[in-house]
Amino acid sequence: MMTAERTNTNRRINVRKLTVTALMAAAATILMFLSFGLPILPGYLKVDFSEMPALLASFALGPVYGAAVCLIKNLVNISATTTGGVGELCNFLIGVLFVVPAGLIYHRNPSRKTALIGMIAGTLVMSVCSILVNYFIVYPAYLLVMSEDAIVGMYSTLVPAANSIFKGILIFNLPLTFVKGVLDAVITFILYKRLSPVLKGRV
Repeated sequence: MMTAERTNTNRRINVRKLTVTALMAAAATILMFLSFGLPILPGYLKVDFSEMPALLASFALGPVYGAAVCLIKNLVNISATTTGGVGELCNFLIGVLFVVPAGLIYHRNPSRKTALIGMIAGTLVMSVCSILVNYFIVYPAYLLVMSEDAIVGMYSTLVPAANSIFKGILIFNLPLTFVKGVLDAVITFILYKRLSPVLKGRV
């Protein structure tokens, strides 16, 4: 009898987690579709806040669910890609580098303090690793369809000092990734306490 009750309880928990993950993925997908460019950035660099629902899922359910939200939103958005899937690959990798470390730290001892520490750590990990992701994965993929001169040209037109792909990443991609992480962290920090009971099924 106890085994059956435990099985039913586990099934309800799993269904709730899948439901919350789906909802967060839907929100992240919409936010990713609402990405926008800035005049100070090359045209293919976009700003969006789609990591915020993934971070909420990582805190409420665990890092695996946060990573799942990152995966789902990019799989959906790839249907409307303008980058041949390269932008989505970059978004997925960088998103996971953000929400997984933050979720791991938070779940070791859940509190507002560890949530803040986790988000700071996640932002730093994501920002630093974005240099490697862009330089060794994303831009080599872009070079299959674009010349290096064309890519560097988009950078150097805005900032002449950005006269190589690596310098362009440091001058444009790195600060953009860091600012996005900070903004997602601030919004999540404000919303999480209010949304946590709902996300965790305590209401």
